[in-house]
Amino acid sequence: MAEVTLKSEEELRVLREAGRLLALVYSHLDKLIVPGISTMDINNWAERYIVDDLQARPASKGQYDYPYVLNASVNHVVCHGIPSEKQKLKSGDIVNVDITLEKGGFIADSSKMYLLGDVKPYAKRLVDKTYEAMWQGIQAVKPGATLGDVGHAIQLHAEKNGYSVVREYCGHGIGRDMHEEPQVLHYGKKGAGLVLKEGMVFTIEPMINQGKAKTKTKKDGWTVVTSDKQLSAQWEHTVAVTSSGFDVLTLRDEERIAGS
Repeated sequence: MAEVTLKSEEELRVLREAGRLLALVYSHLDKLIVPGISTMDINNWAERYIVDDLQARPASKGQYDYPYVLNASVNHVVCHGIPSEKQKLKSGDIVNVDITLEKGGFIADSSKMYLLGDVKPYAKRLVDKTYEAMWQGIQAVKPGATLGDVGHAIQLHAEKNGYSVVREYCGHGIGRDMHEEPQVLHYGKKGAGLVLKEGMVFTIEPMINQGKAKTKTKKDGWTVVTSDKQLSAQWEHTVAVTSSGFDVLTLRDEERIAGS
């Protein structure tokens, strides 16, 4: 495994600014994402806002030859949903919007679930429990803890609520590059894996399925769906290990108000 890069205080300052700007993108999307909008409209608006208003770079565009600035994963799409003019969101949909933003040479990465109109209670429960699972993982972060502690906390919360954890995709170190070491699994054993140190920065982004954990990739080479066509949800934050615990670099205003 390649070495994990520890971030300096100055680098963390720049990362926090990138995270703050990314949170701003979501605050505007909150008003934009309503039934009838296409996932391509969301992509195009986000690109204009990031480039023109925030004077930043949408870091996903061009990464691995990906031509868009975000992923929009609707209902049974687990991750990497490609924006489309033809895909118009409708009442009852749940959609994950995953965006990366680079400012000052450093990248922040986050995703948020949106519930449109009249969402079924079982869909809302999946979204809520996935959010809770992400926070269980985040709250396990501190110097001396392990990545196994993080994964275990997420897995325990998901499975005790009757859900399954997708295993093919994981969180990742982040900084000057979008994908750095370490890999952050969303399942695991307490005490196992890499020991966390102050200055590590990585994403925690569990994908939790209503049914079985198995996934498959569509012919477009990007879109990952649940094999049983049941719903999937995901939330993501970029997290730094601090001297006393953690700092969520992409925290959004509504989360500060809620006191998470």
